[in-house]
Amino acid sequence: MTAVDARPETTTELRFPAGFRWGTATAAYQIEGAATEDGRTPSIWDTFCRTPGKVRNGDSGDIAADHYHRMREDIALMKQLGVTDYRFSVAWPRVQPTGRGPAVQKGLDFYRRLTDELLEAGIRPVATLYHWDLPQELEDAGGWPQRETARRFGDYAGIMADALGDRVATWTTLNEPWCAAFLGYGSGVHAPGRTSASASLRAAHYFNLAHGLAAQVLHTALPSTSEISLTLNLHAVRPLTDSAADLDAARRIDAVGNRIFLDPVFHGRIPEDLVRDTAAVTDWAFVQDGDLEVISTPIDSLGINYYSPTVVGSGSSDSPSPWAGAEEHVRFLPAPGPRTAMDWPVDADGLYELLTRLRDDLPGVPLVITENGAAYDDYADPSGEVHDPERVEYLRAHLSAVHRAIGAGADVRGYFLWSLLDNFEWAYGYSKRFGIVHVDFATQRRTFKDSARWYGDVIARGGLTG
Repeated sequence: MTAVDARPETTTELRFPAGFRWGTATAAYQIEGAATEDGRTPSIWDTFCRTPGKVRNGDSGDIAADHYHRMREDIALMKQLGVTDYRFSVAWPRVQPTGRGPAVQKGLDFYRRLTDELLEAGIRPVATLYHWDLPQELEDAGGWPQRETARRFGDYAGIMADALGDRVATWTTLNEPWCAAFLGYGSGVHAPGRTSASASLRAAHYFNLAHGLAAQVLHTALPSTSEISLTLNLHAVRPLTDSAADLDAARRIDAVGNRIFLDPVFHGRIPEDLVRDTAAVTDWAFVQDGDLEVISTPIDSLGINYYSPTVVGSGSSDSPSPWAGAEEHVRFLPAPGPRTAMDWPVDADGLYELLTRLRDDLPGVPLVITENGAAYDDYADPSGEVHDPERVEYLRAHLSAVHRAIGAGADVRGYFLWSLLDNFEWAYGYSKRFGIVHVDFATQRRTFKDSARWYGDVIARGGLTG
């Protein structure tokens, strides 16, 4: 492929370590479509999309990028890019429609075919068990604020391990449980759309428990060479000033945004300051004896999703807020610099800050960037080309930050670009495009953007020019 570069070449070569994993990532509900085929039943996102006013333009994932029917075409694109790894998620209601009982074989067969096609193309499959599509029947029974949902998730992990454990070497239990717990049950801007601070904290704990139960099942069912992981959207939190009030605001967000997952999973404890911060919301009585032992089941790596930093100061937030226990003490401020189509600031230093923090806080834990990318207002020009120089610069800056962190001692093993395809972007519907492959949703035609060619060149060279 021909490199696409928005600035002059330099002589500085940023080479990544041998064996570095170059990947791209997607999520089932965002790309698969086929929402009612082969036994699949509604997830909470199917229901949320049909609730008036929840999703822009009333969009849904009913068809999405039609990956369910175009999977081989999409794998051919990955092979052309030269990726070594592909991170996909399994739709829980496609393989276990009610969240209970036996699997639907047609659903499992899709993921068997996907895995086989990836291996045939020389691409390493990386399976994520949960990317937000809870079977609606489990939500009707109480959803993630209920302990039973965590137990059901452990059973589902066993089903998938039995089906794909001989072919999939890397397994991620959960993707971004912070979003699923606090946007889904706290602020209500994501499915299932509930607005309860106490429910969001219970959900966060039961996500942690679900992760631990799944990790135990996977350790038992998979070959010893398999890699078990968890992906978190950790927040690079910056106080506005060094004042005591602003520093405390940053501490509160770090507690409910980061340490609510990191401390139980890696240290077997609930942060004491988080318990104090949220005392008016819950007494944490839902944490039972033995929970933290399960949650801290050892894993092999930590996935990190990063898009932009979080700047905070003392003050108060709008209600309903996803930040349980912090609403009356924290205000969020815009970071300086350019912004993406999501109105997110572009700041690669935040990624470097996260990686070096984890280097210090979690020594010996390998790290993988499981999502990083940007949405821009992409379009095909009259010749059919899609030029996205802003995305190229975004990716260049963030890969440079990863390289710098590796040089500073962070054990980063791979980078998965979000996303392979333009897709259904949750509450934004189809209005935001994150893909390096443009999708014309009317025709489902796929077109490499300039960023795809650029990324393919980076992979081929094993690095980039600084």
